[in-house]
Amino acid sequence: MDIIQISGFAGALVIGVVLGLIGGGGSILTVPVLVYLMGVNPATATGYSLFVVGVSSLIGAFINMKKKLVQVRTAFVFAFPAFVVVYIMRRFVMPSIPHDLFSISGIAITKDHLIMVFFAVIMLITSVSMLRNKKRNIITNVSNYHYHILFLEGILVGVVAGFVGAGGGFLIIPALVLFARLPMKKAVATSLLIISINSIIGFAGDVGVMEIDWTLLLTFTGISVLGIFAGSYLSGRADGKKLKKGFGWFVLVMAVYILIEEFTHL
Repeated sequence: MDIIQISGFAGALVIGVVLGLIGGGGSILTVPVLVYLMGVNPATATGYSLFVVGVSSLIGAFINMKKKLVQVRTAFVFAFPAFVVVYIMRRFVMPSIPHDLFSISGIAITKDHLIMVFFAVIMLITSVSMLRNKKRNIITNVSNYHYHILFLEGILVGVVAGFVGAGGGFLIIPALVLFARLPMKKAVATSLLIISINSIIGFAGDVGVMEIDWTLLLTFTGISVLGIFAGSYLSGRADGKKLKKGFGWFVLVMAVYILIEEFTHL
């Protein structure tokens, strides 16, 4: 095992710690760590990311269920269209996308380039949502759910998760607050259940389609899970708002790095 792989497993620990500390966001680093430190190609890394995110989020969801913060009914209304779409994306759409897409002035644009650039855009959106100081108006009246809008949002999340392997929390949480009328704490907790279902079903679409290095994947996931428990232990001793903002800046820098890396290697 060389220093780069050791750095990759250290990155897995960081991903878990961040998830444990601030309840989300860490999974956005999974694909870059797998691609740039573990040497996994981007298409495979998005599948691995779904597994890591799914297992990590499921643990978080169980913890929040014990605290009675998860709205299971709302989660399944959102998750059903999302997991149908993400399964179709992983099982049929992603494998059908050719490696060489098109060329611009003789420069070949590949599937791997497209995935990483789109992923960097998702990271930019995520970082902005973390850095914003705008306070949300929490609606406590839950008698009038906008289920049709949640259904459409679920489809969008399925497309994003299927393509880049990210959980889509930056789309799910605002939707739960605005359209399911959930208070923020319940929206965050419920989103973990949605993300876990969505990600695990999405990964199921990869099984039998792509070659999976189970030793690498299970080791990476196990280290991330250890990080979650460590982060949860430390969460009561740290300022969550400062951590979230600091991580937001880190994600922003990573997004810019990915864009530079991809465009300089065209």
